[in-house]
Amino acid sequence: MCGRYAVKKSTLIKTNALVKKNINVDLDQDNFNCFPGGKYPVLKSATNGKYMEMNIWGLKYSWMSKEFRSLHNARLEGIEKKISFKKLVINSRAVIPCSGYYEWKKIENKKIPFFFSNISEQDIFFAGIHDNGQFCIITRDATKENSEIHHRQPVILPKSQINNYFNLNNNAVEFLNGIKPPELKFHEVSTEVNNPAKNDALLINPIN
Repeated sequence: MCGRYAVKKSTLIKTNALVKKNINVDLDQDNFNCFPGGKYPVLKSATNGKYMEMNIWGLKYSWMSKEFRSLHNARLEGIEKKISFKKLVINSRAVIPCSGYYEWKKIENKKIPFFFSNISEQDIFFAGIHDNGQFCIITRDATKENSEIHHRQPVILPKSQINNYFNLNNNAVEFLNGIKPPELKFHEVSTEVNNPAKNDALLINPIN
């Protein structure tokens, strides 16, 4: 799964160069603790080109009870059959720019946070879906290396494949299954990231 991520302004500036229109996205703002329920930049596609706008992380529908948590992750396996996702993965695809993400390793009765980033230092682009100003990140089984921390990880697109993901002529599930996960690196970070109110660069620093 993916429960937190970071998006630096350097990532936003480079992502903005890929779109024709920016809708209220502040390019001069780092965010080191993006959490479900918050509003973050998302790439979408229209007939006149790609655009970037702010959306809420997590899908919530009127038919859900108040106790039902919003859907912030969608498993690639079976996504085309789930009532909440099957139409969106066909017609409403999203790409979420990211500088790195957090995952937690269970050790006895503790959960230890780790920060994942691209080993090549390149930006990360999550494959996702969107609906009515909300978005959800698609996940898959973790690679052997990453499963040391958690058994799931986000589906990550190479920048060169973003347009192909937005091409509705491509079957999204087949396309994403054909994308090889990039090589990532990870290190342990402070449990301060567990607090959504914390948001500074120190969160992604390794613990010595």
